[in-house]
Amino acid sequence: MKAIVQDRYGPPETLTLADVDTPVPAPDEVLVRVEAAALNAYDWHAMRGDPRMARLALGRSRPRARIRGRDFAGRVEAVGARVRQVSPGDAVFGDLGDANGAFAEYVCVPETLVAAKPANLTPQQAAALPLAGVTALMGLDAGEVGPGHRVLVNGASGGVGTLAVQLATARGATVTAVCSTRNVDLVRSLGADHVVDYTRDDFAHDNRRYDMVFDLVGNRSLRALRRVLTPTGTLVLSGGGVYRGGSLIGPIGLIARGRLLAPLVRHRIVVLTAVPGRQHLDTLRTHVESGRVAPVIDRSYPLHEVPQAMRYLEEEHARAKVVITV
Repeated sequence: MKAIVQDRYGPPETLTLADVDTPVPAPDEVLVRVEAAALNAYDWHAMRGDPRMARLALGRSRPRARIRGRDFAGRVEAVGARVRQVSPGDAVFGDLGDANGAFAEYVCVPETLVAAKPANLTPQQAAALPLAGVTALMGLDAGEVGPGHRVLVNGASGGVGTLAVQLATARGATVTAVCSTRNVDLVRSLGADHVVDYTRDDFAHDNRRYDMVFDLVGNRSLRALRRVLTPTGTLVLSGGGVYRGGSLIGPIGLIARGRLLAPLVRHRIVVLTAVPGRQHLDTLRTHVESGRVAPVIDRSYPLHEVPQAMRYLEEEHARAKVVITV
């Protein structure tokens, strides 16, 4: 089969299209013929091994996972002997987690990490959901967001941000979205009640206070983020960002400071780690099929153009999701 492989950390040019063996499902796995995949900030971090401290988890000298990509949608081709809830021919979507492998014609994935594809989405749209959607869901859950709550989403035009705005709106929250000028109309169309254009205004110096701040960028200090919280508000940290030449700790610094500060202040500070799994995917499907949530796709590339797609993602402030058609 064809797959995008990487044998050393580096720029998008280190990603190559190669012939590799088609995987064989283990007893608790399903073999999926990939129809679409999607890029996340995680993917360029893993590609570059950036920040360098992340290599402790990704692989010290080279990527531990040779085939890139987490999010996918496709058709089940075969199932392992212990698989009970998925059958050949099923249309599914999912997130492979740190195992990676979605930028390929076939992938093996544990049964617990796939769910039925939303019936009203194309494979490309479904592939845009898993990691970003689960991150948005878990972040809003951490903030205990419900009707009447005031939520600020910093990075509202990104993959997680566009879904967080819609999901928070669906919960009855009042949403303030922070984005650049070119994305103001987009986030308003997704349901944002207020929009802060960060090229003109600074949300940290206005008079609004929020029950939850969902930081998806990692470009502001903890003091600035906490300044706009209510006395009992929650700050959820889940930074992504764009590539700026490499770093030692990158957003890990803000996350580490958040962990250290959390026990010492009255605000709740949550460092978010999205955990892939069927339960959250099923929740996303319910929201999508009800019409409350829809993925936003910026650009689509064929499998052999994954390097170009990655370059666009890490440098050009992609709007929402970049997807790959396999």
